[in-house]
Amino acid sequence: MYSLGRRLLAEGLGTALLVATVVGSGIMAERLAGGNQAVALLGNTIPTGAILVVIITILAPVSGAHFNPAVSLVLAARGGFPWRETIPYIAVQCLGGIAGTALAHLMFELPPLMIGTTARNGASQWLAEAVATLSLILTILGGLRFAPQSIPWLVGLVITAAYWFTASTSFANPAVTLARGFTTTFAGIAINHVPAFIVAQLVGAALGAALASALFGAERASAGKPRDP
Repeated sequence: MYSLGRRLLAEGLGTALLVATVVGSGIMAERLAGGNQAVALLGNTIPTGAILVVIITILAPVSGAHFNPAVSLVLAARGGFPWRETIPYIAVQCLGGIAGTALAHLMFELPPLMIGTTARNGASQWLAEAVATLSLILTILGGLRFAPQSIPWLVGLVITAAYWFTASTSFANPAVTLARGFTTTFAGIAINHVPAFIVAQLVGAALGAALASALFGAERASAGKPRDP
């Protein structure tokens, strides 16, 4: 296995690239869409799905390519990832996500961090986040069970779809949600609405893991562990 330091670097870098893509493409899309919110959302969706395919493909052999505290927690709970490494993974995912927001802002000549103000609150938003995260976890665990080589595409596609079928546009990731609380741009969320989103995501992750166990049965192999170099 790769050293913990190298794995944490991969997790932090991957999450930073993911958030930089989400925030940066949101800024670009809003500037170019001429006020058309559907076009702006499409311009935000496609880069997000694309970068997920890329970063999972190139970094999964190093760290397992979680880039998401909900994924790390689910894999640890299922015995496929060591609990002692969960907190370091989550820490670098959160820090990497915030760094990704700052990077996107700097590329567009904005202050590195801005406290989010976009209202995303209420039962429908929380339900949407639970559904989005359930869908993501179910996709990952189903992919690990039946099509591990397809996971990059499966994750990219499920998030691409969830951008459009969920009312919240599918954050589905506590680290990304926190990072998006530090931008006032198209991809942002009011910082005081972040905790409820994260709770909904963790509930959705737990339900997704339970549903995967009911559907797919026991795992054939440990999930989310980095491969041997």
